[in-house]
Amino acid sequence: MQLAALLVRRGCCPRPPGPWGRSQSSAAAEASAVLKVRPERSPRERILTLESMNPQVKAVEYAVRGPIVLKAGEIELELQRGIKKPFTEVIRANIGDAQAMGQQPITFIRQVMALCTYPNLLNSPSFPEDAKKRARRILQACGGNSLGSYSASQGVNCIREDVAAYITRRDGGVPAEPDNIYLTTGASDGISTILKILVSGGGKSRTGVMIPIPQYPLYSAVISELGAVQVNYYLDEDNCWALNVNELRRAVREAKDHCDPKVLCIINPGNPTGQVQSRKCIEDVIHFAWEEKLFLLADEVYQDNVYSLDCRFHSFKKVLYEMGPEYSNNVELASFHSTSKGYMGECGYRGGYMEVINLHPEIKGQLVKLLSVRLCPPVSGQAAMDIVVNPPVQGEESFEQFSKEKESVLGNLATKAKLTEDLFNQVPGIHCNPLQGAMYAFPRIFIPAKAVEAAQAHKMAPDMFYCMKLLEETGICVVPGSGFGQREGTFHFRMTILPPVEKLKTVLEKVKDFHIKFLEKYA
Repeated sequence: MQLAALLVRRGCCPRPPGPWGRSQSSAAAEASAVLKVRPERSPRERILTLESMNPQVKAVEYAVRGPIVLKAGEIELELQRGIKKPFTEVIRANIGDAQAMGQQPITFIRQVMALCTYPNLLNSPSFPEDAKKRARRILQACGGNSLGSYSASQGVNCIREDVAAYITRRDGGVPAEPDNIYLTTGASDGISTILKILVSGGGKSRTGVMIPIPQYPLYSAVISELGAVQVNYYLDEDNCWALNVNELRRAVREAKDHCDPKVLCIINPGNPTGQVQSRKCIEDVIHFAWEEKLFLLADEVYQDNVYSLDCRFHSFKKVLYEMGPEYSNNVELASFHSTSKGYMGECGYRGGYMEVINLHPEIKGQLVKLLSVRLCPPVSGQAAMDIVVNPPVQGEESFEQFSKEKESVLGNLATKAKLTEDLFNQVPGIHCNPLQGAMYAFPRIFIPAKAVEAAQAHKMAPDMFYCMKLLEETGICVVPGSGFGQREGTFHFRMTILPPVEKLKTVLEKVKDFHIKFLEKYA
């Protein structure tokens, strides 16, 4: 039968008659003739077009992975195809992806994650007992003793307990309750979730969300997506990007004409600016939020990344409690942390948490309901977060190696922060404030009038034009300051300080040479 069918397909024997006594070929010919009589139909219009799509999604922009990064990808493909360039590789200094830039994972974190992922390794003598102890605790709290099971929407209970214990230790005994901890898919997930609950109203009563300028573009993107109103307050570049409460007052006063300012976002240490807020500044901000009845969002994902000797990280939660019950019982605060930054650099696990305090009991239920829609954050990311908040302690066998690796990463970052600041400030037309924390430089660059005109001719922001030229001529990918927001008439770019020291020196030298030539060309 198979041979006969094959011969029919190849035309080697007559086709069998169809069901009405005609051959299949004649039936096909008649069908074709009928189709020719029918008028041709025009292609059906697409249901989803740029005109019909959700306009709030269309308004979303995310500069960290915007046009400059797409161009970097195109150049990488050209290099792979053998197209000659003035450089041999694209250096992606646009995003804080530590391990992509060569930072080595912390051994203890990866040991526990390996044990959790493949529990058969718990019988291996190659793993230390303190890593096995943590893996067993995490697995015992998971359904079926497996990371592959769903968790509660708020997160695995024992991990939330560990987060609460970590916050209590970090804040010198200020209590944290597991019930106020929500495990998230990175800090970004927590920030967008809490903003979803906060945004309401329409017209002049629409929720206004105060964000720092420069800001991390997640904030402007989520505000656009939710149709909220972005309320800018400007950090003081001339004073090392400090936050001035008088500027907050100006922003609120002007915003009240067109929206209802309800949320105040703080990034400390700053991204992209790298400043670390003083305790006095945090007290002033909390008092301002109390006075104006604002819900505080404290983005503290860089809390381990403090490099300046005269700076120290103070959590908003700790300062709030130390200001007394008038504040600690009334100011609503959500604070965020992540596995992606700090000394860990475990971006791909997408682990994070938020602690929300003074939330109305009925709103708690609404928040858990909203979280339950996405079932749960990745359980592997939750496990990674647990190791961050529950690391080896003095007396455990992994403590010495863990401490050495942690100090090495943070020490290298401190060295690179100072190196970047010093080298940028040697270049005419570039000024860089001290990099007190986080993992970026946000230098101010002078762009000549002729370059501004050239940018306008290309329908680009001047600093986008500058960054595109930098990419095309050196292979260095950075993000223009216009993607983060900046005072009108000023130009910047954001660059990570994550490359290894020798490569970072090369990057900085290339930026220096490019900038000098750029100034000469457009003088």
